[in-house]
Amino acid sequence: MNQAISTEPPAQFTGYQKFVLAILAFLQFTIILDFMIMSPLGAILMPALNITPSQFGVVVSAYAFSAGIAGFAAAGFADRFDRKKLLLFFYVGFILGTFLCGIAPNFYFLLFARIVTGLFGGVIGSIVMAITTDLFPFSMRGRVMGVLQSAFAGSQILGLPIGLYLSAHWGWHAPFLMIVGIAALVGVIIIANLKPIDGHLKLQSDRNPFHHLRDTIATPRYLLAFAATGFLSIGGYMLMPFSSAFSVNNLGISMKELPIVYLVTGFGAIITGPLVGKLSDKFGKYRVFLFGAVMTIIMALIYTRLGVTPLYMVILVNVLLFVGIFSRMIPAQAMMSAVPAADSRGAFMAINSSLQQIAGGVGSVVAGMIVSQPDGGVILHFDLLGDILVCTVLLTAVMMYFIHRMVARPVVAVPA
Repeated sequence: MNQAISTEPPAQFTGYQKFVLAILAFLQFTIILDFMIMSPLGAILMPALNITPSQFGVVVSAYAFSAGIAGFAAAGFADRFDRKKLLLFFYVGFILGTFLCGIAPNFYFLLFARIVTGLFGGVIGSIVMAITTDLFPFSMRGRVMGVLQSAFAGSQILGLPIGLYLSAHWGWHAPFLMIVGIAALVGVIIIANLKPIDGHLKLQSDRNPFHHLRDTIATPRYLLAFAATGFLSIGGYMLMPFSSAFSVNNLGISMKELPIVYLVTGFGAIITGPLVGKLSDKFGKYRVFLFGAVMTIIMALIYTRLGVTPLYMVILVNVLLFVGIFSRMIPAQAMMSAVPAADSRGAFMAINSSLQQIAGGVGSVVAGMIVSQPDGGVILHFDLLGDILVCTVLLTAVMMYFIHRMVARPVVAVPA
């Protein structure tokens, strides 16, 4: 299968492809919203369950680490089943875990519920990636990844405000039950309208899951992609956990103004995602990635060194920073999707997703060891996080160059 970048005009989506992309984006919206809703609910949830900030941190991290473990555990089985059935199995488990969150009466029950949600929800992203790679040619994948990335911005703009409104009026359980209702509807639509995705099953010659996992991990072609995923995630997750505290304590943004920053940034991301995807397919994915790398470096160095700043300038810097981040992530995901052979696509995506989760957790932990906040004042050493991010951007730019060269060559199936 030759995956060299074509000079032909980008292919157009069929009606069925548009449906698949829309339903997968909406599915991603529910997964991302479930993950993101925990942070803003902290102020309500901690006193309601009488838990400490450290216990709340354990609840939040439980999802990421259980998701990482589940990805590795599922990798050996990821290519043995129809991807539609696999998606529904894990999506039902995700809905169950979210429902348990919505009825949790105490800390331990909530911790268990978040572990269950992570075990199932953390694998869904890799299945979505495998499905999009199966159903969309490489010439379309920039646009596909752009739409899927917009689910992140959509959850920030639509999901979080609605979730916070529901929690303020009906308690912190309400947002989780809302997600259950939406996800159940999405599941019914998938059952009724998504066709079986089982072409990869014809390529399987060895059904032993352990051998399949071992061979996927040991494939030299894949190791570079796994490493690039890790460094792509570490840099971004270092800034994310402390961005709100940095905005309030260092930039002088009030708590009332903070939602405006996220709202405008989210709208900017929704517009940017599909646009970056189109440009990736038209001008080349690595070229757009390099643009995003340069933009990210410039804006990260500016952002992490700001002092007290007017609201409009904070918004502008945040929007431009997200333009840089999306301009890296979208073409990077598109290029990554072309790395695995069809017979190991599910396993590759599951391992890749696990590494993304774990690397993000590592990035957050390292960032917490670097920054400090004496007496609840300004965040110190935030500029050092920016410097580390710049180093990871430069490193991944080199890695993605070789991946770009790699996906232009034929893909050979993993020996079983």
